[in-house]
Amino acid sequence: QVQLVESGGGLVQAGGSLRLSCAASGDTASTYHMGWFRQAPGKEREFVAAIYWIGGNTHYVDSVKGRFTISRDNAKNTLYLEMNSLKPEDTAVYYCATATYYTGGYYDDASEYDYWGQGTQVTVSS
Repeated sequence: QVQLVESGGGLVQAGGSLRLSCAASGDTASTYHMGWFRQAPGKEREFVAAIYWIGGNTHYVDSVKGRFTISRDNAKNTLYLEMNSLKPEDTAVYYCATATYYTGGYYDDASEYDYWGQGTQVTVSS
């Protein structure tokens, strides 16, 4: 079992920045990939970014490339999402997730993840 707790969300003006954190506990030794997803009201959950826990390779959805950076601190079992140049369309509940097995995919689909946090709200005002 893995427990994930997100923090760092809030209200920010367009063009501003936020840094989300996701603290993992429990059986963290089984972590293979970690990712961030988001869900806006009335919309489906959307992939944002993923990182290979050991090698550090990253993958982003096109809409956040150049603005968001995913990173991790293996020693602290913490995942981060640095968000810059925020736009109103970035408003959503942001979830971190962990995958404990190899899927052969790009880890950009929610079905590839088996543990999820409770989410943190990010609101970007125009």
